[in-house]
Amino acid sequence: MVVNTWQHTRGELADKARIPIDLVVENLFQSRFYPIFSFLFGISLVLFLRSAGGDRVALLRRLVVLALLGFLHTMVNPGEVLLPYALFGLVVLLPASFMPRLAVLLLGLGTTAWAVMLGGGMILVPGLFLLGMAAMEYRPSPRLTLPAFLVSVPLAVVLGYLWAFTTTGGRVVALYPLSGLAAALAYGTGLLLLLRTPLRGPLTWALNPLGRMALTNYLLSTPVILLTLPLLAADPTRLAGFGLSAVTIAAQIAFSRWWLARYRYGPLEWVWRCLTWGEFVRNNLDR
Repeated sequence: MVVNTWQHTRGELADKARIPIDLVVENLFQSRFYPIFSFLFGISLVLFLRSAGGDRVALLRRLVVLALLGFLHTMVNPGEVLLPYALFGLVVLLPASFMPRLAVLLLGLGTTAWAVMLGGGMILVPGLFLLGMAAMEYRPSPRLTLPAFLVSVPLAVVLGYLWAFTTTGGRVVALYPLSGLAAALAYGTGLLLLLRTPLRGPLTWALNPLGRMALTNYLLSTPVILLTLPLLAADPTRLAGFGLSAVTIAAQIAFSRWWLARYRYGPLEWVWRCLTWGEFVRNNLDR
């Protein structure tokens, strides 16, 4: 939400001179969260196939429906992620579902390394999809969480610093995607570590409903950003985007908890499920 708001606000400004908040977003948020989402998307494919008994036709329908939703969303929000995610899923994940897990892992590593060398961006997504699939198949030990966190945090800081402040001889294009991937790993493993503490209760209270209604909440954030864009663009500090994001996420937590107390699936998650299976799926919770 912070990144999307910031990107839209920057796009509206006639004077696009960088200010300190841009540096913060670029080095703490931008390109730090879509790798997590991409990785989880690969995991979700394995989970879906298992629940569907290996039905690849159902997976194909699921991705086609997602592509249609993404296409509609693109009309009001160019640059959104659903359409490319669905297309990458059709081109990469569906064929990979027939491959042995070692091949998926090696292909994921190679594709990700290739994308990093080219400067990252959306071309990182297919490799991260594959790595998510491989992680779900190999199930790495939870004992690796702390070491991964301890390595990724300083790595993200060093790589981010080199990208932001080193200009001698020109920037190495691989630095930015590497710093983003390191930060994504730090954020992901950091959250997993927090879930082992007493904070687990409040974190799951807030994040669980957001996750179960991720599609609905993602699409609902678009009209919020677009409707408030004139006000956001009028703020020279660009801090209003952080306030808008906080208020929106708080409202989405409340709405998601209210909805899921009455229904099994979020509104768009239910539509997606019905169209995937080609039948009406009961959504009301049993009383």
